Amino acid sequence: MTDEAHSLAVLIDFENLALGFERGGHGSRGKAGTAKPAEFDIKSVLERLVEKGKLIVKRAYADWGRFSQYREVMHDAGIQMMEIPERGMTGKNYADIQLAVDALDLCYSKMHIDTFVIVSGDSDFTPLVSKLKENGKSVIGLGMKESTSDLLAANCDEFIYYEDIVRPAAGPAVPLTSIPKAKRPAIKLLIEAVEALQRENKDVMYSSMVKDTMKRKQPQFSESSYGYRSFSDLLQDAEKMGVVTLRTDQRSGTWVVVGFANGK
Repeated sequence: MTDEAHSLAVLIDFENLALGFERGGHGSRGKAGTAKPAEFDIKSVLERLVEKGKLIVKRAYADWGRFSQYREVMHDAGIQMMEIPERGMTGKNYADIQLAVDALDLCYSKMHIDTFVIVSGDSDFTPLVSKLKENGKSVIGLGMKESTSDLLAANCDEFIYYEDIVRPAAGPAVPLTSIPKAKRPAIKLLIEAVEALQRENKDVMYSSMVKDTMKRKQPQFSESSYGYRSFSDLLQDAEKMGVVTLRTDQRSGTWVVVGFANGK
């Protein structure tokens, strides 16, 4: 199955994620040296996951009264917030059980969903991962390095660490500020698409593959909005600006993106 055909269900154990985020010491210093908590970057997480395919289901489980600062960003990201009352009222693993029940329900009732993303580092989800794989589903895990169980990470088909998502990528040597302002959004999206394909270990990045990735990240993208007659024109202009290196595919005659112009 091609990457474009993958349909993903993203299920987020938000409390586990938030606790791992805090335990990892993420944050900055405010005035007078007081601790200023950083916010978990859910937007970057979703941008990373959309590289895997179409996000069909997005649900996050938590007592949202405790994480009210995330309500707006979760709503804007189109994530369904599943309200789980305080653990003391319902039992320690209620959120975990609800997530597992929903995952199995989706597994059996939504056959078009072929990939499940379990956003948590909790080893309690290991049996769920095994059951989903038994039913022919691919499972991607995502969590914090310090709070992720080795057992869970080893049982997933792929495990992505949050720290790797938010770490700045190398990118091209040419600074984005040197790109003409009118073309900057298109070139920035092109850079993000190439970085995404590199993360997926795509050795040959056909122009159509690059454009598909750009459209997946930003469905409203059109090269004509930036004055280009074709996507090939955009790629050639990006090469002239020192952003990417191109070559022609001998078989099809179409452009192939070799990588960034700095050789990375």
